[in-house]
Amino acid sequence: MTSLDLFADPIALSAALVDIESPSHHEEAIADAVEGALRGLEHAEVERFGNTVVARTNFGLGSRVVLAGHIDTVPLADNTPHKLVDGTLHGCGSVDMKSGMACYLAAFARLAEPGKAAYDLTVIAYEGEEVAQEYNGLHHLERDHPEWLEGDIALLGEPSGAIIEAGCQGTIRVFVDAHGTRAHSARSWLGHNAAHDLAGVLTRIAAYEPRAVEIDGCEYREGLNVVGLEGFVATNTIPDHARLIVNFRYAPDRSVEEAKAHLEEALSLDDGLTLTYDDIAPGALPGLGDPVAAGLVKAVGGNFRAKFGWTDVARFSSLGVPAVNFGPGDPGFAHKKDEQCPTDQITQVFEQLMSYLSVNESE
Repeated sequence: MTSLDLFADPIALSAALVDIESPSHHEEAIADAVEGALRGLEHAEVERFGNTVVARTNFGLGSRVVLAGHIDTVPLADNTPHKLVDGTLHGCGSVDMKSGMACYLAAFARLAEPGKAAYDLTVIAYEGEEVAQEYNGLHHLERDHPEWLEGDIALLGEPSGAIIEAGCQGTIRVFVDAHGTRAHSARSWLGHNAAHDLAGVLTRIAAYEPRAVEIDGCEYREGLNVVGLEGFVATNTIPDHARLIVNFRYAPDRSVEEAKAHLEEALSLDDGLTLTYDDIAPGALPGLGDPVAAGLVKAVGGNFRAKFGWTDVARFSSLGVPAVNFGPGDPGFAHKKDEQCPTDQITQVFEQLMSYLSVNESE
C-alpha cells in the first residue's frame, strides 16, 4: 500500500495523490492510502464506506466545518505520474481535484489535536464523483449515513481559482416533443410537419429574458436554452416526430418545484406538444451570511463569487448545511490531457484554510 504523509508540504501531498492512479471505479488504492494516513491521527474518528473515507474530530467546540473532496478522476490520458514544471503541477487529477483534497487532508491532520482548531472538523474523501450518481460516495453517505455530513458549513475542494465560489445553480433538462404525420415532401399536404409545431415554443425560448439575482453578495444569472434539436427522417420526407432538448439553469433561491413551475410557464406549450423531465438537480444557497462562513470570507480577503455550474455542494444544502466551493486551480483544465494546477494556488488555499480553521487566527 502506498504511504501518504499528511504533514508533508501540500504541494508534495498533491503530487503523491496524483501518482496514485484512481479513475472512477478504481479508487481502492487511493482510499487505502488515505485511510491508512488518517488512522495514524490519534484524535480522529475514522470510518470507511466502500471507497469513501471519512474522519472527524469531536472536541466539543460547538461548531463543525466539513471539508470534502472526491478522489476519483476521469480516465487517464498518459498523464501520470505527475510532473512539476515551472511552478505548475501537471497530472491527471491535479486540478480536479487532488490538489484541493491535499489541502483539506493536510489542514485536517495539523488541526486534529486538542487546542489547535477553532471548530470541530470532518474530512471526507469520496469515490465516484465523475460518474453516475448511483456511484457517488457523497450520495451514499447522504442516503445511508447522513450524520457524517452534518456541520455548520461545508467546503468542497472543487477548483475555483483559490477564491470562494459560493453555492451553485440548479439545473433542469426537459424534452419537448411534437408528433405529426410522415409524408413525401413533394406532397407535404398529405402529412403534418412535427418540426413546424415547435416554432412557437422555440420562439418563446429565444425571446426569454433570464433573471439575475443577488444572494449573500453573489450574483446568479439564470438561463433557458435549447441545447439540442432532433427531427429527421430523410431529406425528402416530412418528419413525424421532432424534439427540443431544453436546459434551464436556475438561481438557488428557487426550489425545484418553483423552478419547474417557472419553466412550464415560460415554455407555455402549445396543444399537442408533450413535456418530459429528463434530469433535475437542486441549487445550493451560498450561505455566506452564516457566522461560521464569515471567518472563511475574511481568510480569503473577501474574494468570492457565485458558482454557476452544479456541484456536490447541493447535497449539503439539501441537508440544511451551507456549502461553498473552494480549491486551487482553473476548472478549465479539468478533464484535459494537460490537466495542471499552479503550485502557488495550492499553497494559498492551504494557508487560507489554516488561517480560517486555526484557533489563534480565528479569535
